[in-house]
Parts: sequence; C-alpha cells; structure tokens
Amino acid sequence: MTHPFLDLAPLSAEHFASIEDRVARLMNISASQDVVIMQGEALLPLEGAIRGAAGPGTVALNVITGPYGQTFGDWLRDCGATVHDLAVPFHTAVTAEQVRTAFAEHPSIDFVSLVHAEAATGNTNPVAEIGEVVREHGALFYLDAVASIAAEPVLPDAWGVDLCVIGAQKAMGGPAGVSAVSVSARAWERMAANPQAPRHSYLSLLDWKQRWIDGGRKALLHAPAQLEMLALEACVDRIESEGLESLMARHASAAAATRAGTLALGGGLTPYVHEARDAAPVATTLRAPAGTDARELVAKALAVDPVLPLVAGGGALAGEMIRVNHYGPQATRGVVQSSLAALGGALAEAGFTVDLEGARKAVAAAWA
Repeated sequence: MTHPFLDLAPLSAEHFASIEDRVARLMNISASQDVVIMQGEALLPLEGAIRGAAGPGTVALNVITGPYGQTFGDWLRDCGATVHDLAVPFHTAVTAEQVRTAFAEHPSIDFVSLVHAEAATGNTNPVAEIGEVVREHGALFYLDAVASIAAEPVLPDAWGVDLCVIGAQKAMGGPAGVSAVSVSARAWERMAANPQAPRHSYLSLLDWKQRWIDGGRKALLHAPAQLEMLALEACVDRIESEGLESLMARHASAAAATRAGTLALGGGLTPYVHEARDAAPVATTLRAPAGTDARELVAKALAVDPVLPLVAGGGALAGEMIRVNHYGPQATRGVVQSSLAALGGALAEAGFTVDLEGARKAVAAAWA
C-alpha cells in the first residue's frame, strides 16, 4: 500500500539547510548568529539552551510572567545555577526598570531568561528595552519567542538576544514537531566552556554546532523529522506569500478586536491583562465573572461550535481564566466574532446580561 506521506524520498542535508536559512530570515538573523532547527517541539531547544549555557557558576535572573518562566527557573536550579526570580503579576508585564533594579541588587548576574509573549497568561514583555539593560551588564540573554514569532516583531540581533527559541505551532500556523533556536557567538563560547553542557545527547546544541554547522551543513546528525520539516517549509511559504508584516498586523487586529468586543459584551467578562499595551497579540486572556467557573463557560461555548479556539486557563487559573487563541489561521475577524458570540451565549444561559450586537459592532470597529 502506498501513501504520499510515506513514500517520500529522504530529506537531503541541502534541503534541510535551505529550510533553516529561510527560518533564519524570518527571525531577522544576520551572519553573526547561527540558527539550528531542532527535531522536536520547542521544549527541546528551550531546555537544551539552558542546560548548555548554565551551570554551577551561573548567576541567573529568571523573569516570571507566566508558567514557562517558572519552568525555566526549575531547569536553571537543576543545572546548579544560583537563581534570582523576578516575578510580576500575570496580568501585567515586566519592565526594563525592574530588570535594572535586579542587576543593582545582584551585580553578579550573568544570565537572563525571559519569555517574550506568554500565551498561557496573555501578556507580552518589552524585550527591546530589557535587552538594552542586559547588554549594559554583559549578561547572556535567553528568550522564549515561541508564541510571539509571526505575531509581533522578533529581532534577536537588534535586541542583543544570545539564545532565541521559536516554535511554528502558534502564530506561524505550522507544525509542532520541529522548532528552532538562534545562537550567538557568545552563547557558543559559554556552552563550549561548560563541562555540564549536554554532549552526544538529543538535548545537545553543541552536537549541532560541531557536527552540522562546523561541518558545513553537509551531514545531518540523525534522520530528520521529514514530514514536520516539509510542513515547516510549507508554513514559511505561506508566511512569505502573505508577508510577515501583514501577518503580524492580522494578529494585532485580532487582539484589539477581542479586547474591544469583550468590553462591549459585558456580562462580567473582562480582559485578564489590565493594560492593552501589555497584552500579547497571539492570544487574549479573559477573566470569568465572579461566581462562575471558566471551564463551564468554555464547555458551553464549545458545545455551540466545537472548533472555536477557546480554552480554560491552566493549573490554578483554570477556574477563572478563558483564553481565546486567535493565532495563525484563527487570527480572523470571523473567529473573534464567533468566539465572543459563543461566550456571550454561555453567559446569557448562566443568567448574565450581555450585549451581543454591541460586541459585534465593537469587533468590526476595532479590526484594523
């Protein structure tokens, strides 16, 4: 039995490298940094980069604006690093001044970890301003841009980011099975000098450096995830066809329209992130009305339309937060309107007064 997905010719090293080059252009990476496409979901390079660059001598500033920041702190401590957590409420963003204060309190900080956009909590952080502070102190800068790439500008070179991880499964609208990381020369030097950095391991970035990049990208380390790589290539094709600026504008419109529509809808539903400037364009989080359970509201909304990108918050936020995942193909006015209409119906069923027509008009007016 034959199948077009199962009977493909092997993916060549040359083809793999060409996809890698296109991803590097999407990330605005110059020749001063290397980009490696990792054969796994973004947690692979996220963990690999920390374990490669951090060790017992590392003094890290770990910024927590959501659950991924908490995970990074755990990995850093597991590597033996001294970790200073800078945690801010999940309904806001960290500021460059808060980072500057942390350096003043702990001048030995030599590693900073930050999430650009936290899709789980709906906030986004001012990386450009924070990058200036990090550069002033000479620390290595690690950035999770998995959710932000293609939804808002991601500029590792301009921002002085040494390790920047992206994934294709959110705003890019691509596969979850492959991811990428950009690595500066300083980061490679830090990893090469770290005796604890993974080597001969699936987590090892140094293996890719020594066997793939230094070898002229002629021979892959192992059999690539062929279908995911081809899906990534198709995803980049689609982004290049639409235009990255247009794609980011579509996400910004989706976020603005969701926020405006929520405020017009009423019923006690409010934006979880207080200030619009702190809200991520990749997804909008909403606070369920007092006395309701977000999970129940989402279930009722999905009963009306199961394909809507609605989900209750994770962990401790499950009962109070609703997330509208308007990213990738879902970043459309129709999806935003349908999502708010379904939530409005669920609220009305629960006895709340809502203005569905007002929400529809607000969404239309806010869509740029």
